[in-house]
Amino acid sequence: MYRQTTVYIIGDSKTSLNNPIMQKYNGFFIGLVIDRETDEIVDAECSSTINLTSLFIKSIFVGKSIVEADKVMEEIESRYFGSSQKALMVAFKNAHIKYTQIMNK
Repeated sequence: MYRQTTVYIIGDSKTSLNNPIMQKYNGFFIGLVIDRETDEIVDAECSSTINLTSLFIKSIFVGKSIVEADKVMEEIESRYFGSSQKALMVAFKNAHIKYTQIMNK
């Protein structure tokens, strides 16, 4: 399904204890499939309790460049108003750091 040039990165964070995501998963996670040749995010999924949340978050990430993290962060801030917005931003930053480390090896 995914090209040989892709990598899978998990970013994680915590959200408030009363958030259903924390109660179900004990954390917030975002999985990103990234093409190393183009830095394009080709697929995304997150830990969520509502499928629509995961689909919406996917629409924010897919087609974007992981190296243009500031643009992605701005889009999260301007489009995603779920209770886990900050957790999503932290998880993305975490994934971005991991990707940068992998690419600099």
